[in-house]
Amino acid sequence: MGVARVGSVSSVVQATLPGVGAPVAAQAEAPMSAAVQARWDHIAAELRCLVCQNESLASSNAELALDLRRELRSLIEQGKTDADIRSFLVSRYGDFVLYKPEVKPVTWLLWFGPFVLLLGALVLALRLMRRTLAEPAPLTDSERARVRQLLES
Repeated sequence: MGVARVGSVSSVVQATLPGVGAPVAAQAEAPMSAAVQARWDHIAAELRCLVCQNESLASSNAELALDLRRELRSLIEQGKTDADIRSFLVSRYGDFVLYKPEVKPVTWLLWFGPFVLLLGALVLALRLMRRTLAEPAPLTDSERARVRQLLES
């Protein structure tokens, strides 16, 4: 009896809301002008997909990337400057959205960390190479006698 009610509720919902349960058709977007396309290509190549992380926004097929591409197009068509678009996306998603984040105190480790580690490794390598091995102290007479005894036995 419960199954029949669910089925009847489902058919009632479909009867009153014919779009429910039907696949949503993707609307084709109007083609971009050459100037808008060039700006879009340039900006989208500088932005990181937040899902894929190592793909640009332009090359990612993640759903979030599709939404961000639509948002990017909308911002370009609204006449926003490239700097305005970047600052909007950074305020919303953080510096991680940029492939080349700005150099500021928050990102110093990101920008300079690899160089500091490389410099530290070079300093350590130079110290290890320059370290002279101390010559061993000469054996005492008792140590020489012990060595002879061990070798002869």
